[in-house]
Amino acid sequence: MESIGNIAILGMVFGMVGTTLGGVFGAVLNLKSNKIVSFILEFAGGLMTSVICFDLIPESLKFVSITGTVFGIIFGVILMIFCNDLVNKKFTISGKSNTNLLKIGIVIGIGLGIHNLPEGLAIGSGFEASSELGIALAIAICIHDFPEGIAMAVPLKQGGYSKIKVIIYTSISGVTTGIGALIGAIIGNISKEMIGMSLGFAAGAMLYITACEIIPESNMLYKGRASKMGNILGVLLGLLII
Repeated sequence: MESIGNIAILGMVFGMVGTTLGGVFGAVLNLKSNKIVSFILEFAGGLMTSVICFDLIPESLKFVSITGTVFGIIFGVILMIFCNDLVNKKFTISGKSNTNLLKIGIVIGIGLGIHNLPEGLAIGSGFEASSELGIALAIAICIHDFPEGIAMAVPLKQGGYSKIKVIIYTSISGVTTGIGALIGAIIGNISKEMIGMSLGFAAGAMLYITACEIIPESNMLYKGRASKMGNILGVLLGLLII
């Protein structure tokens, strides 16, 4: 069995690799068309919907009752409303251009940071069971963090951030995986309820981002059928990588 320190490092590395690679890919895309940006936003929304419905909520229900899961979701939504209001206030003061896309990128980054925490908890708890299970979970999480990194990077890039900043910020969003892995390694065999509540909490945060930020912004950029296909593809990809 790995030491607690090694588990935290492994969780952080795997979390940062996935989001960073996605960030690099999103940063180098040179998108000029609202139609394409809308498609990618819808794709991100579909992916997050898939993760919420087929990963986070079912996993949460394995550890806590439906009441606990719903409570976690509500708490996640409330926290994201609070974070969104803070971000809105910042942009009102700063007066930057492309504020909608930039704001969405930052809010997605906050949501991914929250989302990566229970993923880290799962990795840490997995290592407590066996090294093989911990590694398998870490690899799976790394793979599905890649498109999420793209989802964060594209609005940041379109909002005016440089490629370097985009890559740095997407990398930072993966740090919480290591924090979660550390916590999971310490309490993994003590409080399964905490993992369940955290998964519900992450589902609520991502639900708010999808319904209140990504989809509305996509509809403002482009209202055609092509972008909606992105949503469908995102859901399907989510099913494949979960």
